[in-house]
Amino acid sequence: MDTVAEGEGGNVLSLVEDLALRTSSVLETLRNNAQAVRAGDRREPTFQIGQAAELIGRSAAAIREAEKDGRLPEPRRGENNRRVGYTLEQLNVMRGIFGTRPWRAQTDAPAVIAVQNFKGGVGKSTVAVHLAQYLAIQGYRVLLIDCDSQASATTLLGYVPDMDLGEDDTLYPFLRNDEMGSLAYALRPTHFDGLSLIPANLRLFQSEYELAARMAQGDPGLIDRLTQGINSVSDAFDVVIMDPPPALGAISLSVLRAANALIVPVPPTVMDFSSTAAFLAMLQETLVELERAGHAPNLQLLKFVSSRVDENKSMQRELLGLMKSIFGHHLARSSLKNSAEIDNATARLMTVYELDAPITSRSVRDRCLTYLNAVNQELELDIRAMWPSHRESLRRAGVL
Repeated sequence: MDTVAEGEGGNVLSLVEDLALRTSSVLETLRNNAQAVRAGDRREPTFQIGQAAELIGRSAAAIREAEKDGRLPEPRRGENNRRVGYTLEQLNVMRGIFGTRPWRAQTDAPAVIAVQNFKGGVGKSTVAVHLAQYLAIQGYRVLLIDCDSQASATTLLGYVPDMDLGEDDTLYPFLRNDEMGSLAYALRPTHFDGLSLIPANLRLFQSEYELAARMAQGDPGLIDRLTQGINSVSDAFDVVIMDPPPALGAISLSVLRAANALIVPVPPTVMDFSSTAAFLAMLQETLVELERAGHAPNLQLLKFVSSRVDENKSMQRELLGLMKSIFGHHLARSSLKNSAEIDNATARLMTVYELDAPITSRSVRDRCLTYLNAVNQELELDIRAMWPSHRESLRRAGVL
């Protein structure tokens, strides 16, 4: 058995350093071999005219007519003279022409959403990234802020965090430097038109210690720093989605303070349900302390999403029933079920929404998209209900 002798701390350090280098090298190879993994190689998803018409809220005939009369440019065509599909950028141009952009009114505050739980492996980054991409496809202006030094959301959007990005590309400079007035320096466009990213990498972990130390020294305004940063760029976005660390640290507290909506992914397993119960107890204590300190968040929406669901397991079905009885209307009606399509896309450091073709089979992918779209559509309606300019139309439609 290979062991390290007691007292050989230098050997342990050397071993860890060697293993870190070797695993990083293997991971980089996997990333480079993955299809279209790097951000610069990613392509926007494309949509056939029927899909485009449904997404922009007009008929295919209306699109063709606008192309004929010059309001829209002629579509790109392949060698067989058939349309090759519309990009998301082209869809957003159509929305502008037809007046169907779903943006919030300027008088509405942006939805600032924390996708949060204090346990890893619950699907937090999966929910955050797929929700961000779904909303971008629907035509919203979305900002995804990766607040987790593990940088899962950043990786899914095509970056190798500690190779493509420096600490100056993340939240880190803004959180540590009170003189910086805007987060605009960190905004990065993505291959989804309308979706911007503030990425993360391992250096962001250092800010946890720095923020905690400054808070311990009695810096009263530090917890509002992320809020200030979001406010500095929020005019350009309808929805801001934050993916925080799975722990109650200084950054997570800042995320809670900045958020006006909280989405909690909960797999229906005993361990995950127990962790969520602990999360809620800690959250309640944290909110009380924040309120006492005059930093109470303005949470308008609390939603639990059952994630990584396998309804073939009887215990999961029982726990889903229990969650419905406890959380009531705060539990999303739709569940994000386990899918080989999500697993295979994640293994390629991609998402289901950007794949050109199924990795598994068309039927598996179609089921997966049905689950994803159902959850995200429900969350979209919750977001719109936060905006006074959208509430009346939702009431007329019988949604509220």
